Amino acid sequence: MQRSLFWPLLTRRGFSTTVEKIVASVLFERLPVVIPKIDPVVYAFQEYSIRWQQQYRRKYPSEFLDKSNARGKGDYHIDYVPAPRITEADKNNDRRSLQRALDRRLYLLLNGNAYGAPSDKPVWHFPEKLYESEETLRKCAESALKSVLGDLAHTYFVGNAPMAHMVSGPSENILDSTSFKRFFFKSQVIATNKFRIGKCKDYVWVTKDELMEYFPEQAEFLNKMIIS
Repeated sequence: MQRSLFWPLLTRRGFSTTVEKIVASVLFERLPVVIPKIDPVVYAFQEYSIRWQQQYRRKYPSEFLDKSNARGKGDYHIDYVPAPRITEADKNNDRRSLQRALDRRLYLLLNGNAYGAPSDKPVWHFPEKLYESEETLRKCAESALKSVLGDLAHTYFVGNAPMAHMVSGPSENILDSTSFKRFFFKSQVIATNKFRIGKCKDYVWVTKDELMEYFPEQAEFLNKMIIS
């Protein structure tokens, strides 16, 4: 069974000593690179609209149409062959590759040590860093992503404010413990299809649906944070 860094929100009461620390996490996404397939309902409506427009369109004299069709014709010819939508990475379910699910958004997950993970065991988590002396939380998030990618040359952070936050803590039977408040920042892949990802045991690029396989208990939170 896969383990994730997220644990239920806990309210600490009584004589326990709880230290709260702030963590900046990055939702690093690759946007779709091909147009998604049209929904059958939308396609049917478009077909109906075209037929309706043809039925009631204005009719022009045939002499006028012949002249307009003759414009711009030359000796050139273009053979257009569309690239396949299904790649080898799709066929092999290679989740370490960005060359998959071309019509979907992909999100980067890391496998390794994470803040708040039980017994320091490797878990799946987003790129993150403990807030220390950075000027802003956005700077802390940039440092978290830079430590994984090496540089930020092919990244773009969307805004200065976090998109969501959550609080995670250890089990209830621990009196002196640390809770972590995570602030999520969105960043996007720019002009590349390959990264050298380090400082982790493993990594994957997953769609939103696949993301829920790694964090089943946080599906409701992730659905609200990730709209599409």
